Amino acid sequence: MNRIFGKKKQEAPAPSLDDASKGLGGRSEGLDSKIGQLENELRVYKDKIKKTKSPAAKKSLQKRAMEILKRKRMYENQRDMLMGQQFNIDQASFSIESAKANITTVAALKASNVELKKTLRKDLDIDAVEDLADDMAEMMDEFNEVNEALGRTFATPDDLDEADLDAELEMLADELEDEATELESNATPSYLQASNLPDTPHGVPAQKVPGQQVDEYGLPAMTS
Repeated sequence: MNRIFGKKKQEAPAPSLDDASKGLGGRSEGLDSKIGQLENELRVYKDKIKKTKSPAAKKSLQKRAMEILKRKRMYENQRDMLMGQQFNIDQASFSIESAKANITTVAALKASNVELKKTLRKDLDIDAVEDLADDMAEMMDEFNEVNEALGRTFATPDDLDEADLDAELEMLADELEDEATELESNATPSYLQASNLPDTPHGVPAQKVPGQQVDEYGLPAMTS
């Protein structure tokens, strides 16, 4: 039967959006290349038109330049149309990828939600957690009480009178002040204090009286 009627050809798979976008991009690049060539030709004709003085030759050059300009505009319109199609394809491709990503995200959230519920129901008991928190708080209170008990000063009696303590502090301050005064007075010997030193001599020492006997040190000798 296949020899008589022929075998049915398999349909070609539809092109993907990426392939379509690449195809449109290639065609746009080809049009850009043609547009660039026409722009170069237009520059040449513009220079010729400026340099040509003959009205007939200038009119012929302008006609050719106009034809090149029309072709350039046609290619530009085709390029803009292809770029619009490529933009639509890229947008559709992005939307499809976003939708796939959203589906994956939703599936992951559902799986995590099921796993979380299973863990909470099987491995975690809210009442047990609350009991644990209460036990921890009670243990911390007991620990603080132990620290306070260990931090007490056992040598200090509890029945001290604050008035007695203030009076004792004042007496201690007076004693310290007396000791400081005594230390200051003992710092200078008594024979060097100003009250025990002789007066400073003034004027010229008295000269030796003629005929007066002196001792071996040059001082007036004592008469018996």
